Amino acid sequence: MHTPEGDASVNDHWYSNRKFTISVTSILVILPLSIPKEIGFQKYASTLSVLGTWYVTIIVIIKYIWPDQGINIGDIPTSPSSWMAVFNAIPTICFGFQCHVSSVPVFNSMERPGVRCWGWVVTAAVVICLFVYTGTGVCGFLTFGSNVNVDVLLSYPSTDIAVTIARASIILCVLTSYPILHFCGRAVLEGLWLRYKGQALEEDVSRERHRRVLQTVIWFFLTLILALFIPDIGKVISVIGGLAACFIFVFPGLCLIEAKLSEIQQDNCASWWALVLCGITMVCMGAFIFGQSTARSLYQERRS
Repeated sequence: MHTPEGDASVNDHWYSNRKFTISVTSILVILPLSIPKEIGFQKYASTLSVLGTWYVTIIVIIKYIWPDQGINIGDIPTSPSSWMAVFNAIPTICFGFQCHVSSVPVFNSMERPGVRCWGWVVTAAVVICLFVYTGTGVCGFLTFGSNVNVDVLLSYPSTDIAVTIARASIILCVLTSYPILHFCGRAVLEGLWLRYKGQALEEDVSRERHRRVLQTVIWFFLTLILALFIPDIGKVISVIGGLAACFIFVFPGLCLIEAKLSEIQQDNCASWWALVLCGITMVCMGAFIFGQSTARSLYQERRS
């Protein structure tokens, strides 16, 4: 005869604990993928990740077209509650579309880098992101309405095999996306170190591997500690979503302004002034979104 306490102890095994599974999975999968020197090594795992995201989107769309029996659909608002609600959603959108952070190392890893080929790569990447985010978000929301979970896959029954595979696909996507973003951050640290030492990369090849491994291990364990003690990714997105707006608007806008100011201005060149004004608009928009979203997230954290 089982008591409620006994059932709880059986269901709460040590190997199913969140902190244990995150630690083991990260050390066995993410850490080895983060150590290689070249980002081109990630193309094999990233291919599986892209296929996994497509699978999730297709499943959500199919579940919307042919919904399961017994789904409790909440209210489906057709307009935002206020104009501030629109700005509150922008940081999350920026967080999802900041894939251009890794554009420079990806361009350098191409077999035949060129502007024309790179244009097709960027267009394909944006189209894939648009399809995945729009298809999953719209169909998931229309399926459950206001009852939808923050993680739309958690809104489906846990016994659904197709949805379970979709959850595994999301895990694969997360495992393969971290090493790519880590590579960009590590490249920045390496560049700052070489600039501080006044050395070129070719002059310090012997110590590059030791620095790379040390930087990767320190970075990895710091982020692992944060992942273990911050269980809600929504809070993370609310805080750094404004920073993502800087990557989307502020920094590209500053680069555009600098690029146009470095050119020789032609008399009455309307396109030159249009691009400069475009850069200024991007900087102002990004600064506003960053300030508004950061202040809002800090205010909510203080209230909670």
